[in-house]
Amino acid sequence: MARITIRLDDGLYGRLLDQARSVGATQSAFIRDVLERFEGADPSGIHARFDELHATAIQTLAVLAALVEADSPSVLQKGLADARRLLKQRGLLDPEQDRA
Repeated sequence: MARITIRLDDGLYGRLLDQARSVGATQSAFIRDVLERFEGADPSGIHARFDELHATAIQTLAVLAALVEADSPSVLQKGLADARRLLKQRGLLDPEQDRA
């Protein structure tokens, strides 16, 4: 088995110890578990939970957009333009797709 050495500040190391103790694991076992979940080896782990949250948020916003469009199409268009502007400011919008 390969070994690595990492340096942690005292606060992070303390949180690591607390979390490992809370689940009854050694520091090494706890870190291996975190890395496996981070790398997607745990299909019901943190990535799956974020995907589920994203899907729920998208569905909720789609329903809200449909309701706003039915009542006020101009408000929907303004909201979409504002969303594009915010996404662009944060570097989250592909310039190639920002043609609207």
